[in-house]
Amino acid sequence: MATQKLLLLPGDGIGPEVMTEVQKLISWMNKTGMGSFETESDLVGGSAYDAHKVAITDAAMKLAHESDAVVFGAVGGPKWDKVPYEARPEAGLLRLRKELELFANLRPAICYPALADASSLKRDLVEGLDIVIVRELTGGVYFGEPKEIVTLENGEKRAVDTQVYTTHEIERIGRVAFEMARKRKNKVTSSEKRNVMRSGVLWNEVITALHKREYPDVMLEHQLADALGMQLVRWPKQFDVIVTDNLFGDMLSDVAAMLTGSLGMLPSAALGATNEKTGKRKAMYEPVHGSAPDIAGKGLANPIAMFGSFAMTLRYSFGMTNEADMLERAISDVLDQGLRTKDIASPGQNAVSTTEMGEAVLKQLQKIAG
Repeated sequence: MATQKLLLLPGDGIGPEVMTEVQKLISWMNKTGMGSFETESDLVGGSAYDAHKVAITDAAMKLAHESDAVVFGAVGGPKWDKVPYEARPEAGLLRLRKELELFANLRPAICYPALADASSLKRDLVEGLDIVIVRELTGGVYFGEPKEIVTLENGEKRAVDTQVYTTHEIERIGRVAFEMARKRKNKVTSSEKRNVMRSGVLWNEVITALHKREYPDVMLEHQLADALGMQLVRWPKQFDVIVTDNLFGDMLSDVAAMLTGSLGMLPSAALGATNEKTGKRKAMYEPVHGSAPDIAGKGLANPIAMFGSFAMTLRYSFGMTNEADMLERAISDVLDQGLRTKDIASPGQNAVSTTEMGEAVLKQLQKIAG
């Protein structure tokens, strides 16, 4: 079995706590022969700023380029609100995405039956929910130029962010969505704001042409981003794969995440293009819950999203589908057994700690693996 190189970037807040639980899983997989992983760790975000005055060092970026996959915790917190803009904790995350060319963000929103009542929506609307938002990650308004704040002659200030997309950028994210849909329910919903944005007009035209040319077997529909946000909370199970740009994907994926009851439950993947010579692709995996500085160090964090992110690592970077399936099943089984961290516990229900939840998932995985 080939040894896979993993770079672990725990980050800030609860990032190190949930990463510790995944490290225990990796150690067990190495010990039992289920996997063969070589790991290195480094700083990112606020912790990197405290040590080096940058959100991620060139040395850490070199490790990221040399790794087979990056597993990321979380960054940020009020402690770093006043640092220079270019050194803010989130700048480390953006640099990783940009330099590794991680253009496709996969954000699944899955509602486990055991947690359907934790959603703010009625059980029948969310029970069994399984959708994926495919977000373009390296273009659009977050990276477009000019991006500036300037002082005008009259003393007023003007801020500019630029939404920019090319045909190539739209086609490559569209292919990810269509290919994924073929392995699921064969339906793609493309979302933009073509009624008020020229970039939305181009997005709609390119996705439509790509569908007609390469994926006519997949069902395609178009929805304006604001209307889609409404439909996500009205009837979320009508969707399968949603593909959208960087800005709208950022917002819609958080809406979809809360349909499941807690951000602490959901993983994500950021994928680059597949290298034609090696068959490998750059990739980074992270939970969507953020650094949650208010509970950091208290043993309250939910490690399930981190486990889910590692399952995506196994699936998308290493082709370890069976192992990913077993880990996801272990998570579901533990929830069926009634274990809850504080964020998903019902009123009056005893909540387990981060470590207790991590140990329960690993124990269940060991049982499943035989």
